[in-house]
Amino acid sequence: MGLEFFIAWRYLKARRKGVFTLLTTLIAVGGITLGVASLIITLAVMSGFHKDIRERILMLQPHIMVVREGNPVIEDYAAAEGKIKSFQEVENCAPFIFGQFMLHANLSNAGLVVKGIDFQAENKLLGLAKTIEQPADFSGMLKDDEIILGKELAKNFLLSPGEEVVLMSPGRFAMVPKMERMKVAAIFHSGMFEYDSNMAYVTIPAAQKLSGLTGVTGIGVSLKDWEKADVTAKKIQSALSAPYSARSWQRMNKNLFAALKLEKIMMFIILTLIILVAAFNIISNLLLLTVEKSKEIGILSALGLSRPEIGRIFLFEGIIIGFSGIFLGGTLGIGLSLALKKFQFIHLPADVYYLDYFPVRILPGDVIGVIAAALLITIAASIYPAYQATKLDPLEAIRYG
Repeated sequence: MGLEFFIAWRYLKARRKGVFTLLTTLIAVGGITLGVASLIITLAVMSGFHKDIRERILMLQPHIMVVREGNPVIEDYAAAEGKIKSFQEVENCAPFIFGQFMLHANLSNAGLVVKGIDFQAENKLLGLAKTIEQPADFSGMLKDDEIILGKELAKNFLLSPGEEVVLMSPGRFAMVPKMERMKVAAIFHSGMFEYDSNMAYVTIPAAQKLSGLTGVTGIGVSLKDWEKADVTAKKIQSALSAPYSARSWQRMNKNLFAALKLEKIMMFIILTLIILVAAFNIISNLLLLTVEKSKEIGILSALGLSRPEIGRIFLFEGIIIGFSGIFLGGTLGIGLSLALKKFQFIHLPADVYYLDYFPVRILPGDVIGVIAAALLITIAASIYPAYQATKLDPLEAIRYG
């Protein structure tokens, strides 16, 4: 094997006849470099999106949400919390009220989703205090006449902490809508436009007063291991029984993460075509080299090299070309991914995407998968030219070479 590799390396280093064969070699290496680099960067960005969106969702959604089917109000939620906390997997619980309300401020109106919470319990559950942007010294003591607004929502209404707004509940069954004047206590920034532009927090008593409820609409549950949310949700569902329903964060965001996974797979397939195009350049390059080196092949055959050994020479030629492109592409892809992660020089419109920058997460499995796929394509592209080289008749090659 050492002799075949040595000859293959010498053939590549040797001065070629004309620039065409050299150009096809450079195009083949460049195509593989571009394909591998593009794949690594794309998969790193897709993995980053998946991880970042998941983390941001888990900052705003509990690992498990327990609700009541039919009648959405949970009156005796303390008893339900007691059963939920009996599971070893459960870390914290927090009751909440979700509702659609109307916000009026500075001569403007807008509908929004209001979540009634116990701030301290919600903070233990989701780390809500980490998202508070203004004021920097927010104490976390949310009063019944105070409200926390999303950053984009506050921006649209030109509001800042300390200003007053009017929160209105929609009138149901010919009832007069209830209105409460509230003070903006803080502004949160989750980094997800949909939440920041449509979400607000008030206390549970304030939400009950506006909605006319005497209980809560759900109980949020955080786990010691968020990956076990599906299994734990089924256990909680069995313990509470109907009409309670326990929904894991995976179930609530199933379509989103399925779409992200499918998009990642499709991008891998599409960008692999770049490597396939480069593989055709390897085939053409090796076929030209076979014709160019026909005399040398005849001489090597006369000196005692077998047909399989000659075939391996050209197989190694293709592998060397492919490995060069893979090495350069891998280095370029990882380098650009790390630069993109550190400097974040590409920004996205926050009102279109979930995030306002390209998140990057380089997974070893993705890099290994790209390298393996590129190497397999390169080897497959080298087999046919190597086979053609073994079919040359040594006498004819020496006579007419």
